[in-house]
Amino acid sequence: MKNPPDRFALSGNRVTAHALNVGDRINTTGFEKEALSGVPLAIRAGQEGVAVLFRYGAVVFIDMSAEDEAACLERLSSRIGGRLTPPEEETATFELAGEGEDQVAAGGPIQVRDLSLARLLVISDVLAKSVVLAHDEREVAKVFETIEPFVRELANSGKTRRNRRGILKLIGDALLVQHNVSGRVAIAEKPDALWDRPDLERLYARLEDEYELKQRVDALNRKLAVVAETANTLADIIDTRRSLRLEIIVVLLIAFEIVIAFYQIYAAQRGH
Repeated sequence: MKNPPDRFALSGNRVTAHALNVGDRINTTGFEKEALSGVPLAIRAGQEGVAVLFRYGAVVFIDMSAEDEAACLERLSSRIGGRLTPPEEETATFELAGEGEDQVAAGGPIQVRDLSLARLLVISDVLAKSVVLAHDEREVAKVFETIEPFVRELANSGKTRRNRRGILKLIGDALLVQHNVSGRVAIAEKPDALWDRPDLERLYARLEDEYELKQRVDALNRKLAVVAETANTLADIIDTRRSLRLEIIVVLLIAFEIVIAFYQIYAAQRGH
């Protein structure tokens, strides 16, 4: 890994960061010679820009044109697993604020004291988490839309017309989203850049509040809990149906044996 510059000379005092959730994962190995940072991986890209890659499937382009971004994505194409089409995206603007403190104004540009690599990584970390959360929120919403008709039918009539395969598909959809969302990104973990730059804790905290990361994670976890509970309920319905069928089969077998026994008694009596 080459020694990164302390300050970046980007294209101007106001710079755009474009975050994309491009897939489920990105293979970040093999960039050691050109890496500005190892975790997360940051590399020079385009004419004057920086690309920050996160293993959980997000990439943040800083001060790059659309053409440079497209070229970088093409280069990463073979490294992206579980590609998302179209990708989730989010854009933020930050600008040099001189000697004042880093400021995060609601709806306005992020004001930073300088364009150090550590600051770029902190901003990129929050944007990457935000864009992945947006994708996960959308996926959970899709599962809720799928489950809602079933739940409504069950509430209105106390039963469902769905067959076993249909219920199993609902369970599979619910569990798949829960698996993909719950462990992919550790939102509560602070970026590694803060270990070397504790002075940027306040900037990270302000960005975290601006993008409501904790609140969104809490809301997502509550929805995932509902998804898990619904999956358990669906599984119980399948078990109940199966148990009822087994009970009916057992009763029919017993009745059949009784009929056979009576017939044998009747045949024996007629034989005498």
